[in-house]
Amino acid sequence: MKDKVILVDCDGVILDWVYAFGQWMKRHGFEEVDTSVYDIHIRYNIDKKYAKMLVRMFNESATIRKIPPLRDAIKYIKKLHKDHGYIFHAITSLSNDYYAQHLRTKNLIELFGPTVFEKYTYLDTGADKDEALEEYRDTGCYWIEDKPENAHVGLKVGLNPYVMAHDFNADEKVIPRVQNWKELYEIITG
Repeated sequence: MKDKVILVDCDGVILDWVYAFGQWMKRHGFEEVDTSVYDIHIRYNIDKKYAKMLVRMFNESATIRKIPPLRDAIKYIKKLHKDHGYIFHAITSLSNDYYAQHLRTKNLIELFGPTVFEKYTYLDTGADKDEALEEYRDTGCYWIEDKPENAHVGLKVGLNPYVMAHDFNADEKVIPRVQNWKELYEIITG
């Protein structure tokens, strides 16, 4: 399995969730106050519980169907699939809501095509990925994530993790950070 399967988080790795969420928040009257942090309650200077509720509302909204790709994800994911035979498994903490999951799947198929993703694992909003990654223990699969905590889980279970670079994960020193999918493409195809 490991030779041709690439595991990916969606938001912040292949999809520009922060941009889409920021636009949605702006439409609802919220202003960002600190764009260098990951935590939404700090980013928008709102109560933590309220921030979690807003993230869930967004993740279960129709906007999930149209989140744009992150950076150069489309070009290089399609090249990995078409030119090198890689398939992708999405592991995303989106929502337990069936309709939100359906909209995410539609979005990924629209952006990347119907054959790139072989498997979709949907977890609840903000859920840890420990259990989902356990299925891939000791496979050495590439695991692309933007949250260092989840990348470290992948390392612990025997995956080959990389962190997609953002301001909020700039302090990561153990897991290699990559700036874009071109860089990953060159690593993977070596």
